[in-house]
Amino acid sequence: MRKISDTIARLAALQARNTASPVHLGAPDRLSPLTGFGSNPGALKAKSYLPHDLPEGAPLVVVLHGCTQNAAGYDHHSGWSQLADEAGFALLYPEQQRTNNPNLCFNWFQPADVRRDAGEALSIRQMIEAMVKAHGLDRKRIFVTGLSAGGAMAAAMLASYPDVFAGGAIIAGLAYGSAATVPEAFDRMRGHGSPSDEELRRMLRGASSHRGPWPTSDQTVAASNAEAIASQWWGVHQIQTPLTHTRTEGKNTRQVWCDSSGEVVLEVNMIAGMGHGTPIDKNGYGTPGPYMLDVGISSTQEIARFWEIADGEARTSAESKRRDLVVYSQPPVGTRSNAGPRMPARSPEISMGPKREASPASGVQKIIEDALRTAGLMR
Repeated sequence: MRKISDTIARLAALQARNTASPVHLGAPDRLSPLTGFGSNPGALKAKSYLPHDLPEGAPLVVVLHGCTQNAAGYDHHSGWSQLADEAGFALLYPEQQRTNNPNLCFNWFQPADVRRDAGEALSIRQMIEAMVKAHGLDRKRIFVTGLSAGGAMAAAMLASYPDVFAGGAIIAGLAYGSAATVPEAFDRMRGHGSPSDEELRRMLRGASSHRGPWPTSDQTVAASNAEAIASQWWGVHQIQTPLTHTRTEGKNTRQVWCDSSGEVVLEVNMIAGMGHGTPIDKNGYGTPGPYMLDVGISSTQEIARFWEIADGEARTSAESKRRDLVVYSQPPVGTRSNAGPRMPARSPEISMGPKREASPASGVQKIIEDALRTAGLMR
């Protein structure tokens, strides 16, 4: 584990470059508030989007924004509601509040917020149930995706509620249970001290009493964390065979694993030259912006195709059955997180949030405390 002085230095750099206003707050808002969805123990807000004439039994996609973002901005830049109009599915956007995390990060590293039937995880589950009941959505086609801290929370939802989701898409996130404290979260984001493969699989299996079938998961993360997430899901899908094949398509190098029946259950995509953020294609779905990266690949469209809730190109018989883990990642080069200083490419957003009262400070102490507040480590 790195020294606390290293962490403080990184936080000071973060404080110097972050602004007080969240990214994307001025984006057009196509979403509607969702209220009265339950006890909401995580104190989250929620928004939704329903295309005109949404059919009975439509799919539901749950979208989790990253740090410094909000629901409307993420929808605008990712193009999810545009695709929903065309393909006919509903959208749910849980939204963080500053009272929970000053940087608007979902608290993915807090055990009380990612455990089944507790905290933010339960709030999101309650939102899903309210949407399904109110709009007659298909319980067998509920999916979750998220960027960075939202990606880590998506991983937590897949682990804690595997019986709820048919698939997931984790963009620049971390494996479920990889951190349980603030120092651990920083170390995991830098790729240090990750639990063993065996421990990650044990935590995933222990997250709920569910014993299968398991949901899919499409993830955009950096190299070491991508490997950790993939390894965590190998266990539940009982992948015993080595890498099935590798294919390069432009910037994207795709690695595929199949189960014993030949069905694709894991796909890792390494996108050359991509920094920390959501891959989009400005000529397709989405609009470029901070941490919404135009790399000529629309992750929104590819994720929906993977889940088979939007039209796509013809597939082979094996590809048409894909329901399992897909990982999108940049190769292991330096990148910058949208809630942290320059780190290795594996780093997701910082989503810390212990809530402490700020005390008067000046000089070096003030710089440190300001940096900690900016990172969400204190208030």
